[in-house]
Amino acid sequence: MTIAFEGLRRMVKVILQLYPVIPASSEEEREALRPIGRNRERYQETIRGWSDIIRAADEMGLWGVSSIEHHFWSEGYECGPCPGILNAYWASFTKNVRVGQMGYVMSSQNPIRVAEETAVLDHLTQGRFFVGFARGYQSRWTNVLGQHLGTRATLSPSAAKVDPDHLFGSTANQKDRNDDETNRRIFEEEIDIVVKAWTQDSIEFNGRAWKIPYPYDTGVDDWPPAKMGITQRFGAPGEVDADGNIRRVSVVPAPYTRPHPPVFVATSGSPESAEYAARRGFIPLYFTSLKTALALGRVYHSAAAEAGSGLPFGGNQALVRMPHIASSRTKAEEALVRCDGDIFRNFYSAMSRKTVGPNDVVSAIAKTGLWTIGTAEEVRAQFIEEWKQFPCEYVTLIYHYAQMPKDEVIDNLEAFMRHVKPALDELTEYAPAMNAQTAAK
Repeated sequence: MTIAFEGLRRMVKVILQLYPVIPASSEEEREALRPIGRNRERYQETIRGWSDIIRAADEMGLWGVSSIEHHFWSEGYECGPCPGILNAYWASFTKNVRVGQMGYVMSSQNPIRVAEETAVLDHLTQGRFFVGFARGYQSRWTNVLGQHLGTRATLSPSAAKVDPDHLFGSTANQKDRNDDETNRRIFEEEIDIVVKAWTQDSIEFNGRAWKIPYPYDTGVDDWPPAKMGITQRFGAPGEVDADGNIRRVSVVPAPYTRPHPPVFVATSGSPESAEYAARRGFIPLYFTSLKTALALGRVYHSAAAEAGSGLPFGGNQALVRMPHIASSRTKAEEALVRCDGDIFRNFYSAMSRKTVGPNDVVSAIAKTGLWTIGTAEEVRAQFIEEWKQFPCEYVTLIYHYAQMPKDEVIDNLEAFMRHVKPALDELTEYAPAMNAQTAAK
């Protein structure tokens, strides 16, 4: 299935983001198969069909394809523990589409390992690669995997100030604020290390969570190649001091892309994240309503202007949407309930401690502002109205595959590319080369 979309890549950049949901025909079946997240047969079916969707996206001319990093999903809702492995596999059978993830949850990662893995992925794709970073809001796994750093998950209390009705609730106490401060400190420290590792031949770092080398004060004093003068001859300048101790480390390889791949930063409404992304030249990814995205977009645009970027409003920014396109509004709503109702009621709403009845799913989802539902004409009109106000350079389309079947995802993508994207291209004027590769060192 090759579809000609000549000239479409030069403007709005479309990214497919699949949230891997192990499918069940009903909540009763999900319960009967507990823990469905460990169901070998259904995961195998999911990951095989996933490849067909990626191939279709490549043929349609999407800018990028991505997945998430989430762990411990016994309920089967977001079974995405290893996005980098998926990226490498997708790169092996695609030709043009960029592969990436949204993204590595840096408050629970080893930044050196992330720098190495992403640099290798950038080489495997010969530059068809992008990197996403996220802070971590799911306490069940973020607190466990980040325990060595003292990480706590955060729902970003400042997001509630921008939008009290945002998807994950609006209340915050002092513990929430403390957890958020700790999470952000670790997050930013780790990204500093990753960028240094990408862009410098050797690095040292004296942070609160990480010391490089270790021990930092004395360096590594028992590395034989340094004691024998070998590292001094063949390694990076500055790695070894006069006493033969390792005082800097060289993270290899350097990325294929100079200075590094495009970087996205996910946010569900935090102004601090938008400002941070602007200062670093990163691309903020807004999981928000239009109202909140506009507020964050203004913060980003102002901070980017102060940094001398000269970006147009919406440039280097990304908006998340979850489209359901069907032959009628009724059929689109039926698909919405069938494909998204389960995860919305039992995860998204539960995260904000709200109860949504089966008959209230459509109205509750509509209030979030994240979904666009209807015929191709209706969905196009919704997107046009939003892009007139906020002409983002990127749009990320999320589908809850495989709760939404493979063929349905592909049909929705095709409808979006044929009927919606050309209309958005008319509202944007971005140069082909605009991306996040001008990130500050």
